[in-house]
Amino acid sequence: MKIAVGLSGGVDSAVAAYLLKQAGHDIVGMFMQNWHDTTGTLHGNCSWEDDLDIAKMVARKLDIPFEFVDLSEDYSKRVVDYMFAEYEKGRTPNPDVLCNREIKFDVFIKKANGLGADMVATGHYCRIASFESGGRKTFRLLAGKDPNKDQSYFLCQLSQEQLSKAIFPVGHLLKPDVRRIAAEQNLPNADRKDSQGICFVGKVDLPVFLQQKLAARKGDTVEIMPAFYEKYGEAVSGDNYKNLSAPFKYSPNDGKKIGVHDGAHFFTTGQRRGINIGGHVEPLFVIGSDIETNTLYVGEGRSHPGLFRKALFINPAEIHWIRKDLALSEGESVDYEVRIRYRQPLQKAKLAMQPEGLYIIFDKLQRGITPGQFAAWYFDGELIGSGVINA
Repeated sequence: MKIAVGLSGGVDSAVAAYLLKQAGHDIVGMFMQNWHDTTGTLHGNCSWEDDLDIAKMVARKLDIPFEFVDLSEDYSKRVVDYMFAEYEKGRTPNPDVLCNREIKFDVFIKKANGLGADMVATGHYCRIASFESGGRKTFRLLAGKDPNKDQSYFLCQLSQEQLSKAIFPVGHLLKPDVRRIAAEQNLPNADRKDSQGICFVGKVDLPVFLQQKLAARKGDTVEIMPAFYEKYGEAVSGDNYKNLSAPFKYSPNDGKKIGVHDGAHFFTTGQRRGINIGGHVEPLFVIGSDIETNTLYVGEGRSHPGLFRKALFINPAEIHWIRKDLALSEGESVDYEVRIRYRQPLQKAKLAMQPEGLYIIFDKLQRGITPGQFAAWYFDGELIGSGVINA
C-alpha cells in the first residue's frame, strides 16, 4: 500500500514514517507549508524553514521520497479567515481542530491522492478501529494509549470518509517509546522539543497577530464582585436546560470600572494574561465581554463564580457526529464523558437533544466554558462527536 506521511519536522511523524516503512509499505514523505506571514510570531521558536529542513533530513535517513506542498492559500481561507471572523464575534476558535478537518485530512489527502497514495498517516496520538454492520464499515476514533499525549480531541471534527483514509501509527505507543525508537534509529529529531502554538503558525503574540485584520479599540474593563451572582441561584439549578447553559449577563452598572483595554475581541473567558491591572490580592481573570460596547468584564481569583457554569449549548448546524449511528434524535438524552479543551480530564455529563439544539449538562460546575471552542464527547475511550460551544 502506498502511504503519504505528513512529515512535520517533529519526532512523532518521523517515527510514524519509520514504522510504516518497517511494515513493508510504500512510503512518501510530504511536508505542508501552510503559512508565510510572521506577523505576531514569537521568534526563537521553530520556524517552518527549520521544520522543512528536518523533515528532509528524516526522509533521507529513512530513504523515502520527499514532496513539498504549499497549502497556504487554502489554510488562509479555511482556517485563518475563520479565526479572525470568530474573534471579531467575541468567540474563541480552535484553529488546530479546523486545520485537521480542513487541511491535513482534506486538502492534504487530495494532494496525496494525486501522488498515487492510498492513505495518509500522521503522528497523532490516537487510534482507529472499525466494524461492519449491514455491509457498511463504520470507523471508530479512539483515544491514544498515552493518557498524557492523547490528541483525539484535535480530530473531533473528522468525518467517516476522512477516517477511512487515515492511519495513526504511533497511537498505540507512549511518548517515551516514540523517543526511544527515534534514538535507536538515529533520527535527526529524536530529542527535538514538541511544537507549540497555532497549527503551522507557531507561538504568537495573539493581539499582535489578530491586529492584522482586527483593529485595536480602547474600552472599559469592569470588575464584577461575587455578590452579583446571588440572583442566579435558581437559574443554575433544576432541569431548565436553557437557564443552566445561559452565560452570565453583565452591564457596566453591575460592577466597577477599574481600567481600560485595547479591544474586548482580543480576550477569552478564563484568560489571565494581558489584563494588566494591579491592586488586587489575587489575579484577575476574564469572565465575559461585550463586543458591541467593547466592554471587558473581569473577576478576582481562580474561584470567582463568574468562571464557572453548569452547562453549555450547541447550535444544530454546529453539531458533528463521528458516529452518525449514535446521533441523538430530538427528545433523547445520553450520559457521556466530555472535554471542552485539550488536556482537560474527561468530565461526566448528560447530552440532551432539544428542538433548538444540543445541551450538555455537567455533573460538576465547569471552569472557563468558552464560546467558539469545541466540546467533544466520548464513551469508553471512543470519540463519538463534537460541536462548537455557542453559549
